[in-house]
Amino acid sequence: MGIQSRRDSTMPSETPRRFTFLLLNRFTLMPFAAAIEPLRLANRASGVAHFSWRLVGPAGDVATCSNGTSVRLDAGLDSEAPVGRGDVVIVCGGTEIAREATKPVLNWLRRQARGGAAMGAVCTGAWILAEAGLLDGRKATIHWENHDGFAEAFPEVDLFRSVFVHDGNRMTAAGGTASVDLMLHLISETLGDALTAEVADQLLHTTIRSDQDRQRLSIPTRIGVRHPRLSTVIARMEANLEEPISPAQLASDAGMSARQLERLFRRYLNRSPKRYYMETRLARARNLLMQTEMSIIEVALASGFSSPSHFSKCYRALYGSTPYRERGTGSASKAGQS
Repeated sequence: MGIQSRRDSTMPSETPRRFTFLLLNRFTLMPFAAAIEPLRLANRASGVAHFSWRLVGPAGDVATCSNGTSVRLDAGLDSEAPVGRGDVVIVCGGTEIAREATKPVLNWLRRQARGGAAMGAVCTGAWILAEAGLLDGRKATIHWENHDGFAEAFPEVDLFRSVFVHDGNRMTAAGGTASVDLMLHLISETLGDALTAEVADQLLHTTIRSDQDRQRLSIPTRIGVRHPRLSTVIARMEANLEEPISPAQLASDAGMSARQLERLFRRYLNRSPKRYYMETRLARARNLLMQTEMSIIEVALASGFSSPSHFSKCYRALYGSTPYRERGTGSASKAGQS
């Protein structure tokens, strides 16, 4: 299956704002499509080509996304048509993102930034901007599955869990439909709220999220249970993975006994609070193993385990493989599994 880049070229505009989408190998299709379609619809709704776009990639002719779809590119990174001042570069990432941080890609991005282009990313593309040093000291976001690995790899980036972040001439969206919200935000800056609402209506995007909205579903929605105390306890667990809180303390802080907390978890989640907490910590450890170059002991400590042997034993019990074997089949080259 192939997709060819097309433009709404019938509507004149003196100075359309140009977007250059950098499609990396194995990029995720949905965030890319969700970024480019609002531009097309904004042109259509206004009757003027306020925005134009082109697609570039390391291969120069075709980019293949994570689902196997091929997208025809307009140019490679050695194109004679440079990105101009005021243009916007959007890095579209996907799976195995660290593998795409090649010297040609990083150098190309740095050149565009020096030339005055605004730099953006969707899905895991923020990883590449960070590798290029273009997010140092800036606010950014990335898909929640990659958050922990990114935070460990790039401590100089001010990382948020919101759906998108716009920090001056840097903009990042977390992935999925978050690209729609980022682009509607940019369209609103240029064309106003009324036309932006019309574009959202065309997309059947009934709620336009802001940079204050968080990526993940609420805890009650995720676990399928609406119980205030249970949600409060789980939120505290998720916020304290590196230094776990004892079930007794969690219960006391939630205003119940340890036995009541045990019954609550057994009733709604069919596991003990200790077991649920352990599984949450191990899930974080697995992401760190897959997405970073942290040592096994560093991963263990970051996930609340003081002993590598205990960490390995618990990890094998849940995943059927040791952290050492997992690292052998994973590593940072597999960052971006969303």
